[in-house]
Amino acid sequence: MQVFKFGGASVKDAAAIKNLAEIVQHYQKDELLIVVSAMGKTTNALEKLTAAYINQTEEVHAVFTGIKFFHQQIMAELFAPTNPVFDEVENTFVEIDWLIEEEPHDDPDFIYDQIVSIGELVSSRIVTAYLNQIGVKSRWLDARGLIQTDNTYGEGRVDWELTRKNISETVLQLLQTEVLITQGFLGGTSENYTTTLGREGSDYTAAIFASCLNAPSVTIWKDVAGVFNADPKRFQNVVKFEQLSYSEAVEMAYYGASIIHPKTIQPLQNAGIPLFVKPFLAPKESGTVINNVELLIKVPVIIVKANQVLVSVSSKDHAFITENHLSAIFKTLAGFHFKVNLMQNSALSFTFCVDFEVARFKQLQQKLKQDFNFRYNLEVELLTVRHYETALLQELSAGKTILLEQLSRNTAQLVIKA
Repeated sequence: MQVFKFGGASVKDAAAIKNLAEIVQHYQKDELLIVVSAMGKTTNALEKLTAAYINQTEEVHAVFTGIKFFHQQIMAELFAPTNPVFDEVENTFVEIDWLIEEEPHDDPDFIYDQIVSIGELVSSRIVTAYLNQIGVKSRWLDARGLIQTDNTYGEGRVDWELTRKNISETVLQLLQTEVLITQGFLGGTSENYTTTLGREGSDYTAAIFASCLNAPSVTIWKDVAGVFNADPKRFQNVVKFEQLSYSEAVEMAYYGASIIHPKTIQPLQNAGIPLFVKPFLAPKESGTVINNVELLIKVPVIIVKANQVLVSVSSKDHAFITENHLSAIFKTLAGFHFKVNLMQNSALSFTFCVDFEVARFKQLQQKLKQDFNFRYNLEVELLTVRHYETALLQELSAGKTILLEQLSRNTAQLVIKA
């Protein structure tokens, strides 16, 4: 049995889908489940559509038309005009047509999940149709009916007991005769509404299926040769890891390494399932394997998170920041689904760094300003270096303003303003 995950770059156009199919053909004799992301930058485009709809701007229909045209072009390169996939995709897009004709729902996260999820639904339809066209017997599976979550829209919490039951009862038998194609990032509620598992959550989906199926491994196909000590698109002289421990991978993902979704590792580690990260343009290369091994990391690991906001809150009456204050602040952060990337407190203030998302940040600001003084810095970066060296920190921060610095035995974090 194989569980594969193909990200947006690996299905970004017709040529990429043909490349995916070539990889699949090498494994079609195996029991194979494939998780696919939305095509290329479709998620970004759907997020733009979501914002336009929530704000009721005039560009809603223009953005939506562009999204549909992008997919129609790809299908035109892959299929004859009579292929049923054209109707399947059009029927999927109709879900957005219906939604945007109504007044926006009160919960923006609910709207986000119903619109943005369409990207994965469409891409998986197209991949399934193409594999069947070239003779790889394939079946489309709706992940929303298998991965059950609560009603936490934007980052659904998985009901593992029900999800495991759904997958084991449905998927195991189908795998014996067909390649199965499903969607990353998506789940469903007991009321049959769509949820998402968090941005870039397709890796997590693959881990969920692998854990529930007791698969021998998971392979994530990327546009890089494996896991590096730094982003090869940003830094020179990077080092590829042939092997990583689960714990090191968890740390890297937690601090923002984009190679793996933070929630991916835990279900794999619990089940002892190795994770392979391999290049889809060179599938015979070894890539990186993440498994239950302890290795000494001999090079610094550099992680940069852009588009951050640094926030400082203090009590309005100049009182000490106490545990009661911190409890209220964290409750508010959790209520708006913010993950704290760095935090530091002093006697009179509490400072934290989070990803900047305009709408949710405005809500956070409005809520915290009721009880606290609220100051912030936009357009900052969070630099994290594991296994750091002082000289490297100085080199990376040269010519930049350090707004906050935090050092532990093994990890350094700097909030930097360029």
